[in-house]
Amino acid sequence: MKQVAVIGAGAMGLATAYFLQQQGHQVTVFESDSIPGGMAAHFDFAGISIERFYHFVCKADRPLFDLLDQIGLGDALQWRDTSMGFYFNGTLYPWGDPFALLRFPGLGLIAKLRYGLHAFVATRRSDWSRLDGLQADRWLRTWLGAEAYRVCWEKLFHYKFFEYQERISAAWIWTRIKRIGTSRRSLFQEQLGYIEGGSETLIRRLVERIDDQGGTIHLGTPVQRIVIADGAVTGVLTHDGHQPFDAVISTIAIPYAAALLTDLPPALLARYQALPNIGVVCVVHKLRKPLTSHFWLNINDPRFEIPGVVEFSNLRPTGTDHIVYVPYYMPQTHPKFTWTDARFLDETRRYLQLLNPDLSANDFLAARVGRLRYAQPVCGPGFLKDLPPLTPGIAGLQVADTSYYYPEDRGIAEGVRLARAMADAVHD
Repeated sequence: MKQVAVIGAGAMGLATAYFLQQQGHQVTVFESDSIPGGMAAHFDFAGISIERFYHFVCKADRPLFDLLDQIGLGDALQWRDTSMGFYFNGTLYPWGDPFALLRFPGLGLIAKLRYGLHAFVATRRSDWSRLDGLQADRWLRTWLGAEAYRVCWEKLFHYKFFEYQERISAAWIWTRIKRIGTSRRSLFQEQLGYIEGGSETLIRRLVERIDDQGGTIHLGTPVQRIVIADGAVTGVLTHDGHQPFDAVISTIAIPYAAALLTDLPPALLARYQALPNIGVVCVVHKLRKPLTSHFWLNINDPRFEIPGVVEFSNLRPTGTDHIVYVPYYMPQTHPKFTWTDARFLDETRRYLQLLNPDLSANDFLAARVGRLRYAQPVCGPGFLKDLPPLTPGIAGLQVADTSYYYPEDRGIAEGVRLARAMADAVHD
């Protein structure tokens, strides 16, 4: 049995602690927030328990399915037919299936054929090694042509990555296309999943299992330093002083982890510090009436400075209220990152009323603004070689965040997969 510290009580950190305890180790989890869950944590939204940042499940999320079965929550996973819309130059169009593509007036026939062929090939591709070194926008332009790229992708890249938009790996974009494209029950019907009660159901069960097995979770307890001596981790430093551990696993965002790893050799520390990660401001609105009938809504309209919105209540039922997320991903240097909550609320209300002119001021029931300084790793071409090793040559130390899901994007299933691998590495 080893004494193991896990830094971060998000889904990946809690899953790591659970798997470690299943293997007989003694685990202590340190979390700076006052509640567990990380990006999957919930809040009371005027009577509805809802995620700070939305989550959904795809048909390929096998690691999550296995964990849910293991902790007795297999029946909590529900599937629902969902759809995508495309708001293009003032008009809302259906999107996401062959008929919608053929009827869409914003593309010529050749562009539609190239778009459909690319989607077909991408969902059936399995080897992404060649894509790792390619630039995503150039890869898409080669397949789609200039017209389809401009209409369907250019604004999505710009309003998510800004100055990084030409530094995104084609492998990262490909996995997003494949994951959604294969989560269907037919060629014409997308199907996504959710956990009854939201991600909080999973978080609570993991916390319960960790507690039942003798683990400890310290909330409101940030780690100040990961202590390393003679090439091995010796413990962590908190406001209570040095606490010894045989192994330490960090699951927090790499920019935060790098600040704890000052005992690393300078060249290795510099590799962590070089990994870019942008922030997010996510506005959540509760509405009296639906915005649209779609879960996803991509936007290409000169009046909007966002790539799209997510109407979460079109996936997870939320009673008579309708929940819409409006995420603003942006580098921390972007002027909007310092906007007040009131400015974001005013702008998003205006956007939602443009999308659905039937919405009146009385239809806006509640709103909340959530912020994360580090929310989205920027996975550039050749990102695989840029990542420091998961086990960086320091005995007992593992460091990971959502960057290590690459080429996959952030998702609970990938966090569970990595959690199991890190627990196995400690055990082995």
